Amino acid sequence: MQKFSFPAFDTIESYGHEQVVYCSNKELGLKAIIGIHNTTLGPALGGTRMWNYANDDEALKDVLRLSRGMTYKAAVAGLNLGGGKAVIIGDSKTQKTEGLFRAFGRFVEGLSGRYITAEDVGTSIKDMEYIMMETRHVTGVPIELGGSGDPSPVTAYGTYVGIKACVNEVYGSDSVKGKKIIVQGAGGNVGKHLCKYLSEEGAVLYVNDIDKEKLKYVVDNYKAQIISDDEVFSKDADILSPAALGGVINDETIPKLKVKIIAGAANNQLEDEVKHGQMLKDKGILYAPDYVINAGGLINVYNELEGYNRERALKQASGIYDIVKKVIDISKRDNIPTEAASKKIAEERINDVSNAKRIRIYRDVKLFKQRNI
Repeated sequence: MQKFSFPAFDTIESYGHEQVVYCSNKELGLKAIIGIHNTTLGPALGGTRMWNYANDDEALKDVLRLSRGMTYKAAVAGLNLGGGKAVIIGDSKTQKTEGLFRAFGRFVEGLSGRYITAEDVGTSIKDMEYIMMETRHVTGVPIELGGSGDPSPVTAYGTYVGIKACVNEVYGSDSVKGKKIIVQGAGGNVGKHLCKYLSEEGAVLYVNDIDKEKLKYVVDNYKAQIISDDEVFSKDADILSPAALGGVINDETIPKLKVKIIAGAANNQLEDEVKHGQMLKDKGILYAPDYVINAGGLINVYNELEGYNRERALKQASGIYDIVKKVIDISKRDNIPTEAASKKIAEERINDVSNAKRIRIYRDVKLFKQRNI
């Protein structure tokens, strides 16, 4: 029997996904991919990113990495959610239409609640409104429609308390007053709110963003100093906080680093999780795994499923401080990188819940046999 090779299936299997859905509507220009990584803990929840990918393979790899990260994020945060993510291939500045997002919403609806979407890089609350016209399986919608609105303040707050946990480990006190902190992507929604929290406690801020115009607000309001793209990874500072796109911690940037802590809101900061997690450990840099420290956004939209309350979401996000400390403790106990320690916590919880569900199913089968059904 001839064996056929399908590269896309090989890629999907390497990440351990349950389901990957390709979505297409030629008339409306929709090309999208939905990745559902693991639904052991609950329905897969994760945002929809719109990005002008170079090719389909790049889009597939991005959605697979992002959705897998959501599985770990939900598990470590103690949420009853699985990991999912979606990407729409296209230019978010020129190709958005109501029809495109409504067509995408139809595909989400077709998954019958296995995947719940939200906003992400390149998408907005308004886009979620269009999706909501076709499916109820969407979060991050406007407050007037029963949602939570912009999740950025909660994401930033969780990142802020996570930074404080790292500072406590390295410096013996969790105060960021006087600490030199580089915020990459400071002009974005999360970056701006993070700068606010850090500035209010007296941190010295160095900021960078691909869109230089967006930095004016941060400079004017938080006394931040703009630094060049090259300085982001080479400047002598205490903390680097990536809040833009992923893959920035890699073979090229790690040798330049002079910081003691990397703790930021960006997803997939390590280009190679295993290799670069170990390199940071060997270099003596404390790394807060991104899906642990940036879980505030997921916590925020998770609260929509129960009837949204901002104070409850912020209080739950404050627990990221203790979760980061737990990751650090396991990293030190087992002499492993923090990235590996956080995955250990996530996988143990997923396995425990999986075993609990299997026990319940076995019990039900036994009852059926006893009743001679």
